[in-house]
Amino acid sequence: MIDQFINFVIRPPRAEYNPDQYLWEKDFTLAGRTYKRQDLELTNARGHVLRCSHYLPFPFPEDSSLPCVIYCHGNSGCRADANEAAVILLPSNITVFTLDFSGSGLSDGDYVSLGWHERDDLKVVVSYLRSNKQISRIGLWGRSMGAVTCLLYGAEDPSIAGMVLDSAFSNLYSLMMELVDVYKIRLPKFTVKMAVQYMRRVIEKKAKFDIMDLNCLQVSPKTFIPALFGHAKDDKFIQPHHSDLIYKSYSGDKNIIYFDGDHNSSRPQFYYDSVSIFFYNVLHPPQISSVNKSKLEKYYDLGDLKVGAGMDECLLYEIITGVRSAGTDTASSSSAPPTVSTTKSVDELLSEIAPVTILADTLLGEDNPLSNHDSSDIQDKANCQNEECCSYTSSNRESWGRCSSLGGSDEESSADCRAANNSHQETIEVPATPLRKMQGKPADSKKEEKKKKASAAPKKPKSEKFEKLEALSRRLRHCILKRVNHRRRSSS
Repeated sequence: MIDQFINFVIRPPRAEYNPDQYLWEKDFTLAGRTYKRQDLELTNARGHVLRCSHYLPFPFPEDSSLPCVIYCHGNSGCRADANEAAVILLPSNITVFTLDFSGSGLSDGDYVSLGWHERDDLKVVVSYLRSNKQISRIGLWGRSMGAVTCLLYGAEDPSIAGMVLDSAFSNLYSLMMELVDVYKIRLPKFTVKMAVQYMRRVIEKKAKFDIMDLNCLQVSPKTFIPALFGHAKDDKFIQPHHSDLIYKSYSGDKNIIYFDGDHNSSRPQFYYDSVSIFFYNVLHPPQISSVNKSKLEKYYDLGDLKVGAGMDECLLYEIITGVRSAGTDTASSSSAPPTVSTTKSVDELLSEIAPVTILADTLLGEDNPLSNHDSSDIQDKANCQNEECCSYTSSNRESWGRCSSLGGSDEESSADCRAANNSHQETIEVPATPLRKMQGKPADSKKEEKKKKASAAPKKPKSEKFEKLEALSRRLRHCILKRVNHRRRSSS
């Protein structure tokens, strides 16, 4: 039993994985922007090779540097645990660096040290990022063993901008004594203490560190880095009072969040939102607009008619309100006037009114130049938008990547994608209901003729799927120019 406890500390189950299967792809799209995974190897002071990955925007913005958050995994974790961090931080122009600590994952080494030697691994990573001119500020995000690693290193490097510490233990000796009670090992106290002393000697011989030195309460009063603590209320492995003790003795700016769950459960959405806000405030990422516009954005572009360049902003919102009201009056029996939020950007407003305008044009009949497309084309276009402008959010944990934990499979992820597409198609088909009601019930022969025509008609090329959005853009330009010229003549 003592040998099992020793392995429990320095040799827990090791994550074995294929990086191309469980990490983000070499090139991937997230929230409409492209990123890349850069794999590299670093060597620590003990000569162990550390397998690392750095998630960066591609192409990297010119003449600017971006902050970076280093994600530190738990005692049985690996680089795949940072998939969540990448989804949360990359859209905020914060790069994410992750590594397999020595003795974990695919890196060299036989034993873990629950933060003692991992602190030196983290030092190597920080030194590498400091030498990279593309990286500005650096933050740390650790969970369990990774949180202890961040605390031990943060006490030595005050230049770290901020730390997120999830489920850290206060000191290893107290944790080991608590686990004896948690696992209901019925032994007298003096016997347990003798066993711990024996384990201490064996661990020091094998893993080259003293378990009595792993005490976060000794370094927290000397650390002044802004920190966000987090702990699950039902954590039985590392109980919440460990974070309480560290939080009370911590000297820097601090905040603590408690949430439902246990040590290994998924973190709730509000916690990830708090982490995102925290890193945004301490890292100050630059506001960089996307260099390459998406395929949909170019149809919303009003050319030279930019708000602020001799253009009345109220006029533009007035026209957008008119376009939206025309669509909603046709497609809905509601008499409430539509409202347009002036806090949203023009692109967002145009994105919202595009489906309404398309639906209204479909209901108006042949008099409208956009009505020559059948309702199935709308569904095809929506599916195209779903494929090419895919946006990942942290609220849907299964869509964060192929593997947020090592228990996932490719078949499950593909099944989730098919289910998401099916639900999206069902949502698109709902607005067609008023059209069927207005036209009434056609004869069975007409239905058969339409089905034959639909099956015989060739599929339209991909370039025609955005014709309606092009027409919408042209109509808006025409309306704006007409209103501007009218105002100029009136004022003259």
